[in-house]
Amino acid sequence: MAATLVPDEPDLLAGNPRRRQKETTVRTVFAAAAAFSLLVSLAIVGSLVVKAGSFLSDLVSPPIEALESTTDGMLGLSNLWTEQWAPRFMEFDIRTLLVASIIVTIVAMAVAGPIGLGAAIYLSEYAKPRVRRILKPILEVLAGIPSVVLGFFALRWIGPNVVANLFESAGNQSLLAAGLGVGLLTIPLVASISEDAMRSVPNALREASAGLGARKFTTSTKVVLPAAVSGLVAAFIVATSRAIGETMVVFLAAGGSGNSAQFTLNPLDRGATMTAAMASQASGTDGTIVETAFNSLFFVGAVLFVITLALNVIADRFVRRVRQKY
Repeated sequence: MAATLVPDEPDLLAGNPRRRQKETTVRTVFAAAAAFSLLVSLAIVGSLVVKAGSFLSDLVSPPIEALESTTDGMLGLSNLWTEQWAPRFMEFDIRTLLVASIIVTIVAMAVAGPIGLGAAIYLSEYAKPRVRRILKPILEVLAGIPSVVLGFFALRWIGPNVVANLFESAGNQSLLAAGLGVGLLTIPLVASISEDAMRSVPNALREASAGLGARKFTTSTKVVLPAAVSGLVAAFIVATSRAIGETMVVFLAAGGSGNSAQFTLNPLDRGATMTAAMASQASGTDGTIVETAFNSLFFVGAVLFVITLALNVIADRFVRRVRQKY
């Protein structure tokens, strides 16, 4: 029997030095890219926390220029719970922006959820392979439509031709029109992610259901959907985060000004969401606004960040609990 030769020196097993150097360089570049993205994220969060803290501190111990901008010469944490969002007058009712954002998000998901899920079921379970190869790329291209385009569409068509015709009290701009526009924007997102989740379900489950005599509709709704629930939840959470963080559509179609917006629970009224208020106020800053009002933008951004983070944490916990591995 031939003896197996074992190298005496470990360096003989290390490979080509040039290849090792190249691998080390690639590893270093990727590690630097990961570290850079982490540092940027930490810098953004740190900026939000510092500026939001400065804003709250100014409410507790207001500077002179901030007191001069108020209507009653007083400031405090009670200014976060008034009847309007008017930073130039030191009124920072966060409810006004939060409720408007929730209204727009609910309307958007009421549109994007059923339509997007229906499109996903068709593409995954009913469409022929050739049709799927054509429609799926088109659906993904629709997801890349600039939001400003859908914002103008909601302003010029959805508002006057849909909302105003259905409700006489509504104008061309309203929270409902903005919600419908955001819903159109998120339909491709829901459909694409949901379809990927349903396509990942093993065909053995479909064949077993068919073998028991179940119809196509029953198989799709009773077998495939429950098996893909983790991916479907992820799709809805991503779409919800996209809807609540949308800026240009609500900036154009909701009709509320970031400098002054009244609290309302009526979707037919004009309003300003958190993102629209930030965009409107930041674009209107010309040096005349006091620092306290400007820092309120970071406070709103911090609130939006916390909401989005909470949604993702809840979704991650739910997905981990119901995920099925095949």
